[in-house]
Parts: sequence; C-alpha cells; structure tokens
Amino acid sequence: MDNNMPVISAKDLNLWYGDFKALKGISLDVGEREITALIGPSGCGKSTFLKTLNRMNDLVPNVRIEGDVRLRGEDIFSKEMQLTDLRRRVGMVFQKANPFPMSIYDNITYGPKLHGVRNKAELDELVESSLRGAALWDEVKDRLKKSALGLSGGQQQRLCIARALAVKPEVLLMDEPTSALDPGSTMKVEELMSELKKNYTVVIVTHNMQQAARISDRTAFFLLGELVECGPTGEIFSTPKDKRTEDYISGRFG
Repeated sequence: MDNNMPVISAKDLNLWYGDFKALKGISLDVGEREITALIGPSGCGKSTFLKTLNRMNDLVPNVRIEGDVRLRGEDIFSKEMQLTDLRRRVGMVFQKANPFPMSIYDNITYGPKLHGVRNKAELDELVESSLRGAALWDEVKDRLKKSALGLSGGQQQRLCIARALAVKPEVLLMDEPTSALDPGSTMKVEELMSELKKNYTVVIVTHNMQQAARISDRTAFFLLGELVECGPTGEIFSTPKDKRTEDYISGRFG
C-alpha cells in the first residue's frame, strides 16, 4: 500500500439530477487520517459530492454520474464493488440524528449483526468500544437496554457516530453533523472529531466556517457545483488563491 495514496480520490466527477448539473468536473483527493471540510453556500454541491462517496445518490431517481471515484484505488462504481461493503467502509452521519427506535445496544449492534457478527462477547465489546469512540460510554453505560430515542439531541448524534463506528469503517462522512445541535453539544462533537481522525479519515460538510477553521486539516470550497479550490485549511482561510473563496470567507456573499 502506498502511504501517499489518497484514501478517496475523485477525478472529473460530474453529476446530473435530470437536466440539472449539480457537480461539474470535481477532482478532489482525501488523505489518510485527516479531516477534510467541504464549505460553500447552500445548494452548491457539497452534500451531493459527499453522498456520491458512498453511493447514496444511487437512490435518487434520474441521477446520472460520470467520472471516477476510487476508495484506496478501487473503483466504487465498478460491478465488483458491493454496495453493502462500500457503505460499511465509508460510513455516514447525517444532519439530523436518526437513531433507530430500539435500544442503545441494538442501535450499535445492528450493523455488525448485518455483517455476520453473532458472538455476544464480541458484540458487547463492539458496543463499548464504539460508544467510547463516540465519547458517549460514560453517559449511557447504565442504560444500554433503554430506547435510544430517550437520549438528548447531542447524545443521539454521538450515538449515530458510534453506530457508524461499530462496523469499523475506514472513512466517516458527516453531513452537517452539528447544525441541529446547541453550542455545548456542538463542542462535544467537534472534540470527538479531533479524536476520530487519529483512526479514521473524516469528510465533513459544514455551513459553519468557524467550525471548518477549527477542526479541519484541509478545506474544499464549492460554488455552484464547482470545486473552486482546495488546500490546507490555514491557507484557504488566510491566503485563498481564488477571489471567490476570499469573498465567501470574508462574508461578502453566501
């Protein structure tokens, strides 16, 4: 394995919803164990790009995709790539926490059971390690058999992160994971992301530029379906190369 090889590499990716072209020739590499933030105004293609990475857009009617996306060199659109396998390797956390209406324990073991883990000791261990990974274990360890719907919004979002971790993914996609949370919960999720990148590659869509500046290693700026520029977060925020990036970051539009 070449260590410099990107975990995810998109080349000249185009996507249409019917006649509307939502992504225009996107080429973007995502590196190992770093947080890549996708920023830009609403409707500019960030979430569409994110959802392409684990083929969530396959579910949209009249979607047409051209171009190349690779996960560690493997073509994610090839016939050999099993969707269940891709979605295990590339996990997704949505904007709105969506715990299953079942116990905390069952939420986390749902994915591993689907992938054939049956041994109770192994499942117990996965529940603990995933909840610890999502900084939630101490808060819920005494109520694992209680409904996940009884948790607060911030806890539910961390549970959804734990659920994504339970299948041992390589990449974690997060679509505005804190936009529905209060500042305290947002801070916890941000702290958690900084921990997660020690073991995972994270791609996050965020509307919150301060958040991108605080937590990401690289930032990609999307505008009207185009990737305007991408680079180390510090550079994008301090010395962007493109006037449009500068205008967006300094709040002239957006």
